[in-house]
Amino acid sequence: MTRGPIISRLHAPLVALLLVFAPVFAAVHAAEHHRRVTVVSFGLFGPQGVFRREATAAAQIVASRFGADPVVVRFNTKTGGDATVQTLAATLQAEAKKMNGESDILFLILTSHGSRDGLAVTAGQVMETLQPSNLAEMLGRTGIRSKVVVISACYSGVFIPRIADADTLVITAADAHHPSFGCQDKAKWTYFGDAFFNVALRRSNNLKDAFLLARSVVLKRELRQGFEPSHPQMAGGGNVEPLLVARP
Repeated sequence: MTRGPIISRLHAPLVALLLVFAPVFAAVHAAEHHRRVTVVSFGLFGPQGVFRREATAAAQIVASRFGADPVVVRFNTKTGGDATVQTLAATLQAEAKKMNGESDILFLILTSHGSRDGLAVTAGQVMETLQPSNLAEMLGRTGIRSKVVVISACYSGVFIPRIADADTLVITAADAHHPSFGCQDKAKWTYFGDAFFNVALRRSNNLKDAFLLARSVVLKRELRQGFEPSHPQMAGGGNVEPLLVARP
């Protein structure tokens, strides 16, 4: 005879608990559903057109595969351009202000010549070097938690120690001790850019699988051409990589 009241008394706290946590669950679901990907892609070396073409095409492919919006592309040409160290810093800050720092993802693409000091930046008369410490500072100032950085350049592995962590996935065309290949002026892609963006990312539904396929493609091409392997690298990003699943 007392079972009904007892059950009612048990249900009341449960209902109250659900009412308390329902907004939290809804907020989490909304954050996941509305996670945005912003692509920033810079072709930094103007004298060779391959970097302009790679920066542009790579951004389009990433946007298509991961539903990225907005997409910001800057590049330099033989006569000038606005893809400088200062402009990169300003662009990252401007885009970060439009993003949710906790849930959105910043996808940065940089393509240029590289050295053990960093990336070559040539925009008309402006000649400078984007150093790992510069890039680390820029990314830190954005306040964006989840980041992916893909660098297509010789010796680009030098950036890994400064910027790779659990929330920042870094993919580079080479390790810190080797050049990468394919930067001819009239080429559409560098070797790594072609393998990663144009081939692997179109076939894979996540960045890890795309990287593994691209690394294999690059190695086969380098050995066929008689080049010393560039050893592309992937580091960090344990918290980021699972968040990016390509569209079917």
